[in-house]
Amino acid sequence: MPVVLYTCLLWLSISGLSTAEKHNSFTHESSRSPHRGLAPTNTDFAFNLYNRLVNLNPNKNILVSPVSISTALAMLSLGPRGQTGTRLLQSLGFNYTEASEAKIHQDFQHLSRLLSQSDMSSSMSLGSIIFFDQNLKLEDSFLEAIKHYYGSEAFAIDFKDWTQASRQINTYVESKTQGKITEVFSDPSDLAPFMLFNYIFFKGTWEFPFSPENTREEDFYVNETTTVKVPMMVQSGLMGYLHDSVIPCQLVLMDFVGNGTIFFILPDQNQMDTVTAALSRDTIKRWDTLLTKRQVNAHIPKFSMFDTHDLKEVLPEMGIEDLFTGQSNFSGYTQDDSKAVKVIHKAVLQLDENGIVPVATKRASRFARSEELTISFNRPFIVLIYDDITWSSLLMGKIMKPA
Repeated sequence: MPVVLYTCLLWLSISGLSTAEKHNSFTHESSRSPHRGLAPTNTDFAFNLYNRLVNLNPNKNILVSPVSISTALAMLSLGPRGQTGTRLLQSLGFNYTEASEAKIHQDFQHLSRLLSQSDMSSSMSLGSIIFFDQNLKLEDSFLEAIKHYYGSEAFAIDFKDWTQASRQINTYVESKTQGKITEVFSDPSDLAPFMLFNYIFFKGTWEFPFSPENTREEDFYVNETTTVKVPMMVQSGLMGYLHDSVIPCQLVLMDFVGNGTIFFILPDQNQMDTVTAALSRDTIKRWDTLLTKRQVNAHIPKFSMFDTHDLKEVLPEMGIEDLFTGQSNFSGYTQDDSKAVKVIHKAVLQLDENGIVPVATKRASRFARSEELTISFNRPFIVLIYDDITWSSLLMGKIMKPA
């Protein structure tokens, strides 16, 4: 009986530019923050996952929410008995000599609460929902555990009535995501008797917004033979900047109101693969150390995009095989026989101008106008979006062609 794990980044609406003030202690493990207990392991998993997805789709846009997937897989590990759940957590990178299984779930519980109660909570919602066939009997211990650690709920659905089942699911998800997702499943073949739908809705607000009046059409060079017109947002101000002398790229760091931080990474011409392969926790730490503030005139495409992944293509390569081999013991979920798992991840991103003030303002700077550097993200680039407090990888994306 298949199990669908549907982890979905529902919406990410970004809008503004940052002074890069918050990055100073962003990745420094020396701070030993109690809020970052999962950060090293989750970040290593995030870059491993991202690199593998990029390798599977070399010429396509990639968008993925690593912390959403880590959390969903950790929650899934509560169900299987025997070695299946243990191996799943170990495949995520956790070491039982450093933390017990109970401690790992407690840390995820703490992480979920921090993200939901942060000063971004007014513009972000996240969680997991289980929809299961009404003929199944879910184990009470599993339901209690996912509620306790992950705040998740389970709802029985009559999957034989496709019209009614899809209406129930879509209505519930729409209510949980502030109306940003109105249709989860559009085809009966998408359904399975047990589905875990994990979501995050984030509407970031720039500390320093882009002015819509400055947005204008510019060329975006998809490759050597393809050029498209895109609406390009423009902002000038003091922000974090680095021209890396080791990895062939430039990057700027921008902040949202609250805990959000975004890296915009522009590889040198034809160096996307080199930069992608170099992405790691150590690279981010090095960038965090080397970034300096300077006056920058940044041109960022305004666009919306979504991406969907069947993670069966990538998770076995990362050691997460039990979910797909039919050898797993899933009796901890339900009294019925469940052997195979389907894991689907969907991410949606919208990047626009919105910020905390409605007017265009030039940020004061001690730098002279002649020192201003212009950087245009007018060719394929990378975005990395983090929560500063927990160092969680909210979103990673490779934008080959803004839509």
